[in-house]
Amino acid sequence: MRVLVQRVSRAEVTVAGEISGAIGAGLLLLVGVEEADGAADIEWLVRKISQLRVFNDEAGVMNRSLQDCGGEALAVSQFTLYASVKKGNRPSYSRAARGEISQPMFERFVAALSAALGKPVPTGVFGADMQVSLVNDGPVTIWLDSRNPE
Repeated sequence: MRVLVQRVSRAEVTVAGEISGAIGAGLLLLVGVEEADGAADIEWLVRKISQLRVFNDEAGVMNRSLQDCGGEALAVSQFTLYASVKKGNRPSYSRAARGEISQPMFERFVAALSAALGKPVPTGVFGADMQVSLVNDGPVTIWLDSRNPE
């Protein structure tokens, strides 16, 4: 699984003119699933995201996690995180899992993150045409890949 993490002061996702999910200060998570992903990928990402120290402490140092500061998370499914532009200029998404695999994985990820944070994690609408708006705070943007933990 791949997750693009963005620290935000606010974010929302809209589908057909209606807000599907919105948060104040916290993390916007763009989540991609590949066919080989499983429970271990979810566990690693949930642990990493919930404990990622990217929020400032009293001294202005990024030393607090989402759990520490009580921030929110907004998760949006994003198959394009598996885009390959190796050949030509048109991206190939062949590494992204099909919907019947990725949707249940995404839902398990959201449920596990909600449990870890002790609060609901709002989402977009899986497979829909979504508009995501955000105010990136910092900016802080971090790439997480469960198959290549760095």
